[in-house]
Amino acid sequence: MPHKLTNIQANVPSDLEIAQAAELLPIQQIAEEVGLLPEELELYGRYKAKVSLDVRDRLRDVPNGKYIVVTAITPTPLGEGKTTTTVGLSQALGAHLNQKVFTCVRQPSQGPTFGIKGGAAGGGYSQIIPMEDFNLHLTGDIHAITAANNLLAAAIDTRWFHESYQTDEQLFNRLCPPDKNGRRHFSPVMLRRLKKLGINKINPDDLTPDERHRFVRLDIDPDSITWRRVVDTNDRMLREITIGQGPKEKGRTRKTGFDITVASEIMAILALTTSLADMRERLGRMVIGTNTHGEPITADDIGVSGALTVLMKDAIKPTLMQTLEGTPAFVHAGPFANIAHGNSSIVADQIALKLVGPDGYVITEAGFGADIGMEKFFNIKCRYSGLIPNCVVLVATIRALKMHGGGPKVVAGKPLDPAYTEENLELLEAGCSNLRAHIRNARQYGVPVVVAINRFQTDTDAEIELVRRIAIEAGAEDAVMTDHWAQGGAGAVALGEAVMAACQKPSNFEFLYPLDLSIKEKIEAIAVKTYGAAGVEYSEEAEKKIALYTRNGFDKLPICMAKTHLSLSHDPNLKGAPTGFIVPVRDIRASVGAGFLYPLLGTMSTMPGLPTRPAYYDIDIDLETGQVVGLF
Repeated sequence: MPHKLTNIQANVPSDLEIAQAAELLPIQQIAEEVGLLPEELELYGRYKAKVSLDVRDRLRDVPNGKYIVVTAITPTPLGEGKTTTTVGLSQALGAHLNQKVFTCVRQPSQGPTFGIKGGAAGGGYSQIIPMEDFNLHLTGDIHAITAANNLLAAAIDTRWFHESYQTDEQLFNRLCPPDKNGRRHFSPVMLRRLKKLGINKINPDDLTPDERHRFVRLDIDPDSITWRRVVDTNDRMLREITIGQGPKEKGRTRKTGFDITVASEIMAILALTTSLADMRERLGRMVIGTNTHGEPITADDIGVSGALTVLMKDAIKPTLMQTLEGTPAFVHAGPFANIAHGNSSIVADQIALKLVGPDGYVITEAGFGADIGMEKFFNIKCRYSGLIPNCVVLVATIRALKMHGGGPKVVAGKPLDPAYTEENLELLEAGCSNLRAHIRNARQYGVPVVVAINRFQTDTDAEIELVRRIAIEAGAEDAVMTDHWAQGGAGAVALGEAVMAACQKPSNFEFLYPLDLSIKEKIEAIAVKTYGAAGVEYSEEAEKKIALYTRNGFDKLPICMAKTHLSLSHDPNLKGAPTGFIVPVRDIRASVGAGFLYPLLGTMSTMPGLPTRPAYYDIDIDLETGQVVGLF
């Protein structure tokens, strides 16, 4: 059962010290208490387990619980405690207000864990545990994505290489070799390609020479290949590489590079898929580039999509864990929140909503500020899940609002300017323009908003009261101070009560745009209605992509804007709630398998680099106890 923390210290220890001192419940106990059956669990040690998607079928007739998304104002580079608030709210509802509750969050990348950002399990007395497992390998989902992504990369270059020197007949004989009885066979994925080509034959020997040519020749344009290799480490030296330099590759070199694994489209698919069959279809639809005629080539065309599904068959199951106060949590998927949609998985939310039932609450978190993660949660994730949210929790900090009011630059790793640690109501009030904008953006979806003022030690009562007044005037149902980092669930009880009250109010949810609008109309709806822009301008490359995607039927996909998280606009230097600016779209790319187009509003780094002093300097193991040390 959820339990209140009893050993809270006034001087809050490190996250790792708190986590390692916690009372961990066996994961079977957590599972039994939430209504999972033993056969629906796959244990990964004593404190974490994969959960079968069969749970949804068993509980299909159970009404869903209340659905809450946690987002934030435009953050500083330090982050404003969104995950910590998500976990603190869960602990408040479960351990202090006696409600059925489930937390659903993303799995963090190993890259930032060993780099500079730190982990993503929450912090202080509001964490998911065991935090070492959470922030490192967990149950291997990211490793599965790495394997699948790189198998496709190898398959692409292999096909390009072999087509470059073999005749049609040689390719056909190798792709469809005769068995010991002299018969040839198409594999299932080959039949998919034949159907796409309009060839309705199942016997390879029945193909005409022209049909054989069309079947065996993908004619990949190497300059069009967008699929890159991935690794879950911040490795700046792999951003741009040249491959094919070995002597046996016969001079077939090309420039490519590595992304971090969580930036892979396969990660976005894992988060947006709804079943194993749906995942198989999405993996097959992934576009890796075009042929020499400009036609898209998919993973199905390459012939590898079935194998990718096999590598991902266990990763589709969410991982069950627990918070410090014994409330259940699903940890699943971890897509980037700029080039992807930055939300945890649909299947985890669906299972959790059934397990808590109509009187319970499921809290999920959307990456970055509300202009990115929440907008994508509504317009992408909710479209594919069919789930209707009941409440938005908008996390704000005095620190971030002062920055938006014109405060000095906030830099990670450097001490805060006194403007942030001393009372300054004028600076704070000016920065509340950003808060107002985010409340307005959330309310235009027809969902009640509650503001969580995540308290820091230097915040004053007058500053908190000012933010509370402005938030309610702007249309929030309530605005409450939270102190869950220092007090655990007890510090978020008022937030829990406000969320419960907001969930009783009607949620008249509607999307920001219909899918049948043109690509430009959807982009402009987001830019004008969410960012406050005056309009959008498109580069020549973006115009070409719009024409290409419209011609290929991709124009009905939702839009996933790739932009900075440090401003409501495309420019990280524009703070507060800027207006009158023009959003520049420099390029548009397609994640057809995941199911969205992503316009690039700036240069997006998909492979972070390590700082001069990475976090790994402090991470080690106690050889006597076997415990991890130095992990935050």
